[in-house]
Amino acid sequence: MNSISSQTRRAFLGRTTQGLGAVALASLMNPELLRAAAIRGTLGKLPFPQKAKRVIWLTMAGGPSQLELFDHKPKLAEMDGRPMPESFTKGQQLAQLQGQKLVCKGPMFRFQKYGECQMELSELLPHIGSVADDICLVRSMTTDAINHDPAHMFMNTGSQIAGRPSMGSWITYGLGSEADDLPGFVVMMSTGKGRNPQPIAARQWSSGFLPSKFQGVQLRSQGDPVLYLTSPNGVTREQQGADVAAINALNKQHAAICDDPEIATRIAQYEMAFQMQASVPELVDIRGEGAKTLELYGCTPGDGSFASNCLLARRLAERGTRFIQLYHRDWDHHSLLREELPLRAGEVDRACMALITDLKRRGMLDDTLIVFSGEFGRTPMAQGNKGPVGRDHHNKAMSMWLAGAGIQRGVTFGSTDDLGYAAQENITTVHDLHATMLHQLGINHDAFSFKFQGLDARLSGVEGAKVIKKILA
Repeated sequence: MNSISSQTRRAFLGRTTQGLGAVALASLMNPELLRAAAIRGTLGKLPFPQKAKRVIWLTMAGGPSQLELFDHKPKLAEMDGRPMPESFTKGQQLAQLQGQKLVCKGPMFRFQKYGECQMELSELLPHIGSVADDICLVRSMTTDAINHDPAHMFMNTGSQIAGRPSMGSWITYGLGSEADDLPGFVVMMSTGKGRNPQPIAARQWSSGFLPSKFQGVQLRSQGDPVLYLTSPNGVTREQQGADVAAINALNKQHAAICDDPEIATRIAQYEMAFQMQASVPELVDIRGEGAKTLELYGCTPGDGSFASNCLLARRLAERGTRFIQLYHRDWDHHSLLREELPLRAGEVDRACMALITDLKRRGMLDDTLIVFSGEFGRTPMAQGNKGPVGRDHHNKAMSMWLAGAGIQRGVTFGSTDDLGYAAQENITTVHDLHATMLHQLGINHDAFSFKFQGLDARLSGVEGAKVIKKILA
């Protein structure tokens, strides 16, 4: 018999020694042999023009208050301190206001008009206001979930149930990546200065039931961006390359007799990890960007801020990474909204403007889709049972904005009722958002599926998602 299972361990190792030695020697002579191949997607010719080549998703974790930032409600200001009309809230889902007296809370900050488009935005967002003519503000987004973890799951995967692939995994599965020495899907996180933020679980960038090579890779914002990035003392890059080559030679022999796609993932990940030891230090060293660029973003090298992560997002985009997701935490203002919202807005306002400006001047905004969103909105009713006044979670209305990649510029889309309780004009859903994102990437969301448990699973769900065509240029 020729199967490896019939051989003794000594015979198997003896027969493979020469092959492994040859691969290791080749890697020493030509390190390019260990260069990780860019991840290939499963889709061939795309059905739609590919307006977006990549996505940068800016996640404001905790749920920013749209009523103080994006959705101006003069009528709510008039109703400040008065009971919330029961006609709005009767039979509706509440998060932490169950059994509480529901009282209207007017906007705590002024709004003003920005740009030639005269977009109404908060006084807390002057820098985003300065690029209002480049963004599309959506005021009529809704979501199904009303608590943080399931809301993040829903926004990231289209399902509140853990175990589904994240949107970044879906996109790299379909389109692959143009980066050969960096992951196709990268996640970074920053935290506002203030209260203790909710944790963000790694399952938010999981590949779910897709092959695991499509899962997101988190780069840490401070210290070594990847654990164990530096080789141990006394181990040269050539020695490490020889080890990777030998290990992958064994993996390839195993793959030849065992039909397991995870072996291919293991091979690709070993190669990618080896390449990242060289590529990641260069990626995160932003000192060479120049003083003007650092000033534009308002960041200091190594500070771990959202601003630095935005600059790194641009650098990743330049290097071919397909999906880049930035989390900025600490937006969950059940209390101290007046005191802490200006801090959070200040941490992201300038950096968002800088990212748009930087991509635009490099000719990259036209094929980069930027999305700015929380996981849900906040109530027009005050919350006072957690300390100084704040707002509770809310899923009937939230605001977000998009920019670049064939999205209309200087446009405000959709609206909510007079008190900002529910979306009422051009109501959109998270599934619609995913369908629109895929459309701009050239993908038909209805036909983009993966067989799982006998069903054709899709990022955009099965409820009848629609592309939001009115926001497309």
